[in-house]
Formats: sequence, C-alpha cells, structure tokens
Amino acid sequence: MKPNFDTIAEVLRNAHTVGVASHIRPDADALGSTIAFALWLRECGKEVTAYNEEGSTSKFHYLPCHEIVVMPPSAPQTFDVFVALDTSVKNRLGSVHEAIAPGTPILNIDHHISNENFGDVNYIDPSAPATGQILFEFFQHVGARISPEMATNLFAAISTDTGSFQYAGTNERTFSAAGHLIACGVDVSALSRAMYDSQPRRRFELLRHALNSAEFDDDGRIATFSLSLELVEKLKVLPEDNEGIIDHLRSVEGVEAAVFFEELPEGKVRVSARSKFPRIDVCKVCKKFHGGGHPMAAGARVDGTLIQVKSDFLKALSDEIRN
Repeated sequence: MKPNFDTIAEVLRNAHTVGVASHIRPDADALGSTIAFALWLRECGKEVTAYNEEGSTSKFHYLPCHEIVVMPPSAPQTFDVFVALDTSVKNRLGSVHEAIAPGTPILNIDHHISNENFGDVNYIDPSAPATGQILFEFFQHVGARISPEMATNLFAAISTDTGSFQYAGTNERTFSAAGHLIACGVDVSALSRAMYDSQPRRRFELLRHALNSAEFDDDGRIATFSLSLELVEKLKVLPEDNEGIIDHLRSVEGVEAAVFFEELPEGKVRVSARSKFPRIDVCKVCKKFHGGGHPMAAGARVDGTLIQVKSDFLKALSDEIRN
C-alpha cells in the first residue's frame, strides 16, 4: 500500500530518538519544514536532533527557533528514525548522510516529482507546492497543535516555494493552508519584510552583476548568467545569496526559460533552471545531467568547466523548448 499520513504517524509513534534534516544549499522550505517538524516532535516527547550540512545560515535567522538546526557531527549518530525532508536524492543530504548510523530507518517526506524513493518509508506528493504544505496537512490529520513558531516556519516554506503564491501548483489548497497558518499566529507583514526586504549589500552586488552580464540565447527565449569562482571571491558572496536571482531573468518578456551556472570549487558546475511555461520541462533536461527537481524548477551538479557545461546544457534546453 502507498504510505499515507497514518503510516508516518505509526513510524514515529514508538521512536524515542529522531533525526531530522533537509538538503544542502537549503531554501526556506527545507529549513522551515525541518524546524517545524522538529518542534512538533519535541512536543510529542521525542529526543530530536535537526541537521543541515550548513547549519542555520544567517539568511534564515528570521525563522523562529532557527538555532535548533545544527551542522552534523563527523561521527555517525544512532537514531530510532531519521526523517529526510524536501530532499529528492539521498546524496542531497550532503555530509548529513555520513552522520546517520548504518541501518537507521529513513522516513522520506518530499514533494519533488524526481524523488528517488530512497527511504524505507517514502511519502512523496508532487501535487504539493512545498514540503511545508505536506507537513501542515499532516499536522491537521493527526490533530497537532500548531504553535506560532511552527506556523511561521511553515508559512515561510510555502510562501517562498510558491514564489509568493504565484507559481503553478498554487491553488485553493495552498491558500487554505496559508489562512490556517495565519490564524495560528503568523505575523505576515513582519515575516514578509524579513524574507523579501532585508537583503545584504553583497546580494545586491551579485544581482547587479547578473543583470549587467545576462546573456540571451535561442532568439531570446533563454536567459542565462554565470558566476565564476573568481567573481565569488571578488564580490565576497555566500552560497545563500544566489537564491531567487534567476527569477529576475525569467521575468523578461520573451524569455521562456532561465538558467544560472555557478562554478564550484570541486571541478563541478551547479546548474539552476527555471521555465515560464509548463510545456518546458526543465526537470527532464536536468535529469540528463543527473539532476532533478520540478517540471518548472530544477537543478543539477555537473562535472566540467563553466564553458563546457553551459554549452552542453543550453543545447539540451534548446532542444526541449523546440520539441
């Protein structure tokens, strides 16, 4: 039988020690979901540890109780159950994976259509616009009290992963969840200022570079920008500064897809792709490069140089657009 919310509750019912984590280079859905779930588990009397490879990055210090998310230890830890949230592929847990003792049962809760079902129990709902949405509905199902802190983390998760409630997949289910969370104590105005109106100067400089150096291919249907290691050093930007900048390129009239190429120290290139229309499946393109995600928002980490990866990816994306 396909796992349901009762299955999740049963897996956790007799667990005393529970680990919770989300993917590397976390966004607000990853961290917000991790924090909210960890807070609920503590209310249930569990001994909970929340991890992320980068801990709680400064960008997300507006999330209530963000400090409970810590970097993983070097030695494997034993848990009765380990919960992976918003993570489509096991290696996307990064160094957290090494902190899980072999044999630990893994509960995998996610909304990415490309999820590889790597857990012992997998609850995957691609119709949910955010993992935070799944957790909200789970909490409702089990009759959990959603505290203001949990509600704020879940609202941030849903708001950001839906592009402030504008991406495909946003529907009455999404707004119903948002309304319930506001009733649980979310200060929407204060949270929105923290999420969208409190950017560091270095991120502004990165955006300036992206807009000044943007390139347009395939008769203007594809917009791209690239970030080299040299420029990272020059601008002193952090990985967390990159999120959302690609959306400025996608917003240009005539652009059907946008791609961000980021050179990484280990001889790889991080690719982030976004499409404007459902007919352009960037997840399908990213899968060709061993990545994944959603049909309209996906990514990959590809071996090679910035120039070569960009050339190969743009060819594959152009083929997708023209088919």
